[in-house]
Parts: sequence; C-alpha cells; structure tokens
Amino acid sequence: MFAKLNHDFISWPRAIAHRLRGIVVAAAVVVFGSFAGLCYGADSPVWPTSTTFDAPREGTPTAEEIATLVSARFHIRLPAALEIGHAVLNAAGRYTISPLLLLAVIAVESSFDRFAVSVVGAKGLMQVLPSQHRDLVLRTSDLTDARTNVRIGSEVLHNYIMAADGNLEDALDRYSGGAKGYARRVVDRMSMMKAEFGL
Repeated sequence: MFAKLNHDFISWPRAIAHRLRGIVVAAAVVVFGSFAGLCYGADSPVWPTSTTFDAPREGTPTAEEIATLVSARFHIRLPAALEIGHAVLNAAGRYTISPLLLLAVIAVESSFDRFAVSVVGAKGLMQVLPSQHRDLVLRTSDLTDARTNVRIGSEVLHNYIMAADGNLEDALDRYSGGAKGYARRVVDRMSMMKAEFGL
C-alpha cells in the first residue's frame, strides 16, 4: 500500500507537468498562428495580409483616439464619439475582434449614426436587425445605445465568423445580407483608419 501511495505521489507532479506542457503548446500555436496569419480571414482572397483579423493587441487605438477620428470624420459630438470608442474597445476584447474591423463595419453600416434605421428595420451603429436576432435583442434593448448596439452587433459578427470557419469575406457577406462589394468596402475603411491612426 505504501509503495502504491509513494508511486502516486511521485507520478502526480509528472501528470500536472504534462498537462501544463500541453496548455503551453496550445497557447503557443494560437499566438504564433495569429502572427503567421493563420487566424480568421487569412485565406479570404479579399482580405489583405496587413489587415488580417486577429485579437486586439498593442498598437490599437485608444478610446480617445477613436473619438477624435470619429468626431472629425463623421461629425459626431466628442462625448458621443468617446462612448463609441469605449463600446468598440470593450466589444473587441469581449469577442476577440479587431477594433479596426468593428469601426470599419460601423462606418459602412451607419456612418456612426446611432439613430440610423434601414428600410428593413436594422437599427443603430452596427445596423442590428431585431427580427433576425431575437435571441440577442430583448424587447428592452435600446439599440440606439452605443454600448448595447456594438455589443450585440459584435456578437452577431463573431458568430458569423465562427460559422464561416474564420473566412471574413463570407462572414461579412452574411452580416450585410449579401450586399455586393460589402467586404471590400469594409477592407477599404479599415485601411484608411489604420493609416489615420498611424498603425
């Protein structure tokens, strides 16, 4: 019995070390894969390498930088633009989406008009369509609120990206309802914003 306990006591640290080694290897694959362009959108023909979809990282704009750009380019009052900046950065972190991608989608969808409503009833900054996303849009959801709209829109986009196995062109096509040239317009907006932020 003591021999068995001694064996278990010695093998227990080895088992932990083995599991930790597996976790470290998996993390390394994710990190190096993202640097190598193996993350979302890398295989999409419309997506240039320089704007490959990945998690927010060092070099992303601050909420204040976003607010300054949005206020100047889209004529949004600075306090409202700052709220959008915080909403975008929070959603980017929560759903592991580039904040530049979210900003580009908002620019194309609504030109940062939180009161925008489309002919089919899509609402707010990211033009969330309540009839299509009843599970995310509760009756009490105020889709004119920047935080609510960007959170819901980002979750929808994240789900589409996952469903498309990381292909951003397909995910954006679905997000737009099949609008022609939509993914290209988003890419162009991302490139412009990246340049303006000096990234």
